[in-house]
Amino acid sequence: MSVNFLVSSAVLVLRKSLPRPLTNIAKMSSEVEKAQTAGVAEDTIFGKILRKEIPCNFIYEDEKCVAFHDINAQAPTHFLVIPRKPIMQLSQASGDDSQLLGHLMLVGAKVAKDLGLDKGYRVVINNGQHGAQSVYHLHLHFLGGRQMQWPPG
Repeated sequence: MSVNFLVSSAVLVLRKSLPRPLTNIAKMSSEVEKAQTAGVAEDTIFGKILRKEIPCNFIYEDEKCVAFHDINAQAPTHFLVIPRKPIMQLSQASGDDSQLLGHLMLVGAKVAKDLGLDKGYRVVINNGQHGAQSVYHLHLHFLGGRQMQWPPG
């Protein structure tokens, strides 16, 4: 058995028996693990969602992007905003993408307001392996509904 398998199994067992704050740490470890093993693929789960091959309830949709709730929520409110244009990661965006990047931020702010995040929220973009990016299609995480902590990790 590999060490990764044993660690994953231990995290899964612990996650079921830990109080919520510790459960969140176990989930984060799992996300880091996913990022360490994620491959840069031409097709991603987000590509399949955009092509409607995988069902998804969009909370926002326009010609440039979509927003939907994260299935692995790390906060009471956690949604993603993704561009329709397949940009793998922020570091690969070009100057031609500046309007699109601004649009993604403004859409996220609108959705956050619509969802009642009037006390604030956090915006996260994971970029590359050390940034814990596990899906290589640019996406912005918007997290809120509770007091965020610092440092994030």
